[in-house]
Amino acid sequence: MTIRYPNGNQFHEQPTSSGTHNDSINFSNRGMTLEDEINKSNQYYLRAGIAVIHKKPTPIQIVSVDYPKRSAARIKEAYFRRASTTDYNGVYRGKYIDFDVKETKNKQSFPLKNFYEHQVEHMRQCLQQQGICFAIIKFISDQAVFVLKATDLITYWDAQKSGGRKSIPRKVIEKEGFLIQYRINPLLPYLRAVDSFIE
Repeated sequence: MTIRYPNGNQFHEQPTSSGTHNDSINFSNRGMTLEDEINKSNQYYLRAGIAVIHKKPTPIQIVSVDYPKRSAARIKEAYFRRASTTDYNGVYRGKYIDFDVKETKNKQSFPLKNFYEHQVEHMRQCLQQQGICFAIIKFISDQAVFVLKATDLITYWDAQKSGGRKSIPRKVIEKEGFLIQYRINPLLPYLRAVDSFIE
C-alpha cells in the first residue's frame, strides 16, 4: 500500500526495533515495540479503572482500492488528510495528558529529528491549557525507557534553532527524566512519572 502526505510525498515508515528485553519478570514481551508496550500498559490501566488513555487514529484518505476478491479489498494508495499530532492522549486523575513515544538506536543521545515541528507545537499548546505533556523515550541498545517532560524537550527543540545541539544527551534524559522499570502489570508503569508531575 502507498500512503502519501498532503503535499504528495510518499510516506516511508521508520523501522522499529525487534530487540529483546533484559526483563527477568516477563519474557513473553520480547520483540514488542515501545508502542506495543504502551498499548498493553494502557489496556491494563483501562481495565483497572486507573486511566483512560488511547492511541490517536491516523487520519488518512483512501484514494485507490484493489478488489482481487469480493471479500478481500486491498488499499493501494492513500494520503494523510492532515499532519498528526502526538501518539496518545487521555485522562488520568482528572487531568488531560498528551504524549508521544519514540525509540532510538543511538546509545548516548536522542536525536531531535525524531520529532516533527507540529508535534512539538501541539505539546506547547497543550501545556498552555494546563495539560500534562511528555515524551516516552526508549533506548533500544539497553531497553531503557524514560519519561521526559515536554518542557525539557521544548527547551532543547528551541535551542537547536539558534545553534544548539540537534539531540538531547542521554545523561540529561537520565537526570531530568524518569526511568521506568518493566513490570508485569502494567508492563510499563509510566503513570508513576505522571504522578510526580501532578504532585
